[in-house]
Amino acid sequence: MSFINYMAREINCKIVYYGPGLCGKTTNLQYIYERTNPDAKGKMISLATETDRTLFFDFLPLALGEIRGFKTRFHLYTVPGQVFYDASRKLILKGVDGVVFVADSQIDRMEANEESVENLKTNLEEQGYKLEKIPYVIQYNKRDLPEVASVEELREKLNPMNVPDFEGVARTGVGVFDTLKAVAKLVLTELRKGGP
Repeated sequence: MSFINYMAREINCKIVYYGPGLCGKTTNLQYIYERTNPDAKGKMISLATETDRTLFFDFLPLALGEIRGFKTRFHLYTVPGQVFYDASRKLILKGVDGVVFVADSQIDRMEANEESVENLKTNLEEQGYKLEKIPYVIQYNKRDLPEVASVEELREKLNPMNVPDFEGVARTGVGVFDTLKAVAKLVLTELRKGGP
C-alpha cells in the first residue's frame, strides 16, 4: 500500500476522499491545500470533466513526526462522484492507505450517500481490500444547510462500523482538519504496526 522512498527517507501514503457527487470532497481538499505551508506541499493537480473534478496534491505534515527515521508524505485524492466515472474511482483507489467518506448531510441526498458507500465497498473489494480493514473515517458535510438529517440518522445509515466521524462544513473549514487528522492518525498507526 504505502510507498517508501529510501533516497528521500519518506513514506508516501495515499488518502482518498470518496462520496457522492457534489458532497464536498473537492471543497475539503481545496481548504486543506490553501492552508498548508507552501514549502510542505506539492502542486494541486485538477483533472476536470464536464460535471466533476478529480483533485490531487501531496504534502509533508511536519508536525506528525517520523516513523523509524522516515518522514511521512500524504497524497490526497478526490474521486469523481458521478456513477459513470466508476472506472476512474477504481483507479484512484488503487494502493489506498486510508479513506475519508464525505457524506452530504441533506435529507434528500441520503440515498446517494448509501449508494456511494456500497460502491466504495465494491470497488475496494475488487482491489482486494476490505473497508473494515483499512483506516476509514466519515465526515457529515454541509451541516450548515437547512433540511439536513440528524447526526444520529446519518450514523445509523452510514456508519454501522462505528468508525470515527465528524460534522463538517467544508466551505468554511469546520471539521476539515479534524477529519484529516483522524484518518492520518489511523494510517500512521497501521504503518507503525508493519513499518519499514
